[in-house]
Amino acid sequence: MSEIPYKIYLSENEIPTAWYNVRADMKNKPAPLLNPGTGEPLKAEDLYPIFCEELSKQEMNNDDQWIDIPGEIVDFYKMYRPSPLVRAYCLEKELDTPAHIYYKFEGNNTSGSHKLNSAIAQAYYAKKQGLKGVTTETGAGQWGTALSMATAYFGLDCQVYMVKVSYEQKPFRREVMRTYGATVTPSPSMSTNVGRKINEEFPGTNGSLGCAISEAVEAATSQEGYRYVLGSVLSQVLLHQSVIGLETKAALDKYGIKADTIIGCAGGGSNLGGLISPFVGQMLRGEADYDIIAVEPASCPSLTRGSYVYDFCDTGRVCPLAKMYTLGSNFMPAPNHAGGLRYHGMSSIVSQLYDDKLIRATSVKQTDVFAAAEKFARVEGILPAPESSHAIKVAIDEALKCKETGEAKNIVFGLTGTGYFDLVAYQKYNDGVMDDYIPTDEDIAKSLAQCPKI
Repeated sequence: MSEIPYKIYLSENEIPTAWYNVRADMKNKPAPLLNPGTGEPLKAEDLYPIFCEELSKQEMNNDDQWIDIPGEIVDFYKMYRPSPLVRAYCLEKELDTPAHIYYKFEGNNTSGSHKLNSAIAQAYYAKKQGLKGVTTETGAGQWGTALSMATAYFGLDCQVYMVKVSYEQKPFRREVMRTYGATVTPSPSMSTNVGRKINEEFPGTNGSLGCAISEAVEAATSQEGYRYVLGSVLSQVLLHQSVIGLETKAALDKYGIKADTIIGCAGGGSNLGGLISPFVGQMLRGEADYDIIAVEPASCPSLTRGSYVYDFCDTGRVCPLAKMYTLGSNFMPAPNHAGGLRYHGMSSIVSQLYDDKLIRATSVKQTDVFAAAEKFARVEGILPAPESSHAIKVAIDEALKCKETGEAKNIVFGLTGTGYFDLVAYQKYNDGVMDDYIPTDEDIAKSLAQCPKI
C-alpha cells in the first residue's frame, strides 16, 4: 500500500479561518454588475434592497485577498468540515491507469452537498442584520436543502422556489427542506407576477433556474424584513466556497502532492470556482501551473457554446446585468437530471478566467455521465450526484489518456455531493429510457438574440 492513505484528513484546527478572494489576484477583474434600467455600474449600496448588506459588500470586493470567516460560521463548519480528500485507489485499479486520482468529497453533511458552505454564511449575515427571513431558488434541491438547514439553525423563515421539473423528479429532497421548516413552491408558480407571466409566455414549461430566481427576488422585495440569497453564480458564493479549494490544497501539500489536472462540474460556478480558486491564484501569481477543466452538460452548454456578453441573471429580467458566458436568459434547458447545472449563464469570475484561457471547458452527454457515475459507484462505494458525475466522467477520460501515454498525472476532481435523492434519474438510466437532448445552434441563437445590447 502506498504511504498516501485512502482518505487525507485535516484536523479541526486546519479548517480555513478566512475565505480566499481570487478577484484580488485577477489582472482582468470580472466586469461590474450593471443596473438593468440605466446600464450604469452598480455600487454595493444599490444591492441592499435585494441582498444583505454585508453580502453586498462581499459581492463588490475586488481588492481584499482574504476575508475573515466569523467565528460562529467556523464553529458551524466544524460539524462537517474539514471534508476528506480521497485517493480513488479502486477506480485507478479498475481503469488500469498510472494516473493518481483524488476527489474532494463534499457530501458528508445532511444537505448532501457543498452548498452548506455558503448557505450558513448567508443565513448568518441575514440574522446579524435582523431580518425575518430569506427567499431563494433551487434547481436539483441541494441549495434549498442546505439553506433550509442554515435558516433553521438561526431561526429564520425560508421560502424556496424549486424548478418545477426538479420539484416533481425529486420529492424527497423537497421533503427534507420542509422538515427543516422551509416553504417550497414549484416554479414557475402562479403566486408571483413574474411566475404568471412566464407561465403565460411558456405554457407547460418545466421551469428553469432563471425563472425561479425571478420569483424569489420578487418575493423578497415585496415582503418587509426579507432578502434574497443565491446558491451559485454570484462572486460572494464563490468566495464562501473557497474553503473547498483551500482544504484540498492543504491536504495535497501535507503529502507533497502537486495536482496536474483539476476538474469540476460547472452550472453556475459555485463548486468549480470554490475548488479552483486557490490553484488559480497560484497561476495568477506565477507560482504554479495547472490544467483546469470545467465540465458542463451538453444540454446547457453556456461556456462551450454560449456568448460572452452582458445578460440578465434571471428569466424575468428583474436582476442586475452580469457579463458572463450565457445562452440567453430566455433559454429553457431540457429537463435533464443534473438540475443544479441547468442555468443559462456562468459566474462572472469563472467566465473571465475562461475568457483569459486560465481554464478550459468541455460538455458531456447525460447518458455518458450516468455510465461514469455507475462505474464510480461500483468501485468507490459512493452513489454520486448527477452534477458531480460530470466531473467523474471527465476524470475517467483524463485517466484513460494517461493509460495511453503512460503519464502518472495527479488528477483532482470535486465530488460535490451524493445522489441518494436522485434515484429516479438512475432508474431512467438503468431502464434505458434516458435520452440525450442537445440544443441546436438555432435554439441557442434565438435565445442569444434577446440578450440586451450592451
